[in-house]
Amino acid sequence: MKRRTALSTIVLASGAAITSCKAVKAELKETSIGNNIKHSACRWCYSDIPLEELADRSKDIGIQSIELLNPDEWDIMHSRGMQCAISNGSTLGITNGFNDPSLHGQLLEDYTKLIPLAAEKGVEQIICFSGNRNGLSDEQGLENCAVGLDPVIKLAEKYNVRIVMELLNSKIDHADYQCDHTAWGAALVEKLGSPQFKLLYDIYHMQIMEGDVIRTIKENSKYISHFHTGGVPGRNEINDTQELFYPAIMKAIAELPDYDGYVAQEFIPTRKDPFVSLKEGVEICDV
Repeated sequence: MKRRTALSTIVLASGAAITSCKAVKAELKETSIGNNIKHSACRWCYSDIPLEELADRSKDIGIQSIELLNPDEWDIMHSRGMQCAISNGSTLGITNGFNDPSLHGQLLEDYTKLIPLAAEKGVEQIICFSGNRNGLSDEQGLENCAVGLDPVIKLAEKYNVRIVMELLNSKIDHADYQCDHTAWGAALVEKLGSPQFKLLYDIYHMQIMEGDVIRTIKENSKYISHFHTGGVPGRNEINDTQELFYPAIMKAIAELPDYDGYVAQEFIPTRKDPFVSLKEGVEICDV
């Protein structure tokens, strides 16, 4: 299952040669990663690279996890002393989620299979999605999600596995997606009232939908168990070719008193060598 449809590659204008030279120099220097941020990378952004190679080269630059993997891929990470910080969930995908009562049976079946497997393999989190609105009000969508998730979360509590709903933008990439604002996701976490249900705060998506990233993260940190990165606009590298200042965002995350999760690079590399971009992203985030 493909997680995203890749966006068109951004062609850098003035300063491209300078940026490229800096990236090459960064690639050549020795990597020194601190302990303030736990680094992960999303598999789908590097789908053309064999997972074994992606894992080995990512580990060399200080990444501890490759995520959004299927169960048959988890052992590849564990054999290298790495983690899958968050696993793929139901094959129903992003648009068909817990806000649709007609899918609750299939979703419960899917997560009933996944949760014990994750617990056995030490995979601590599994992703889930609200689904598209399809005419539902936010209030009704919230209620439907809570009803559908309740038995899943009870099972997750039994196995000490966390179910995590991703915040996505409905403006550019995922039209009509319901869990598209932090407040809605936080309300769902409150309604379910379980430490085994949290949010994946995608910085790229939430910059598009609501901005005010650092304040929002600080005020909602108790609802968040995972972060994704991405350059805005375009979802490419997180360097100075885009509008977000990631060092400040990462500093805010590192200073959260109640956060010990991962930050995963989820941008689409534009460079010929994607590992130059991946290494650069890790270094930018390693505050």
